[in-house]
Amino acid sequence: MREAQDHLRARAWLNRTLESDGQLFALAPQVLTEFIHVVTDPRRFALPLSMEEATERAQLWCSAKEVRAIYPTAESTALTLQWLRSYRLGRKRLLDTQLAATYSTAGIHRLLTANADDFAVFEVFSFTAYAG
Repeated sequence: MREAQDHLRARAWLNRTLESDGQLFALAPQVLTEFIHVVTDPRRFALPLSMEEATERAQLWCSAKEVRAIYPTAESTALTLQWLRSYRLGRKRLLDTQLAATYSTAGIHRLLTANADDFAVFEVFSFTAYAG
């Protein structure tokens, strides 16, 4: 969404990274559903996407050759529950914790996120800044 804060810098970083190092971009379904939730919200955007437009974009990303799909597993579910207890996280941290556990158990430990603080608590990730 062009209206999103840091959209241009994040997009430029992603394009440069995919072209230069050839690494795949790991993408979990939780990210796709959060994307759909955010970009269809008229309180966040003057021109939000329709559900159809948002789901079409999400589907394009799912099938992109640069994307490695990462899915929750029994192991990531167990880690989610462990982290919720260990870090004494509340109900507002459920989805971030599940996402973090999904990535961690898949061997993904470098994240591109606008919310590094949400994932720093788990002490297993490094974060990529996408400053231009």
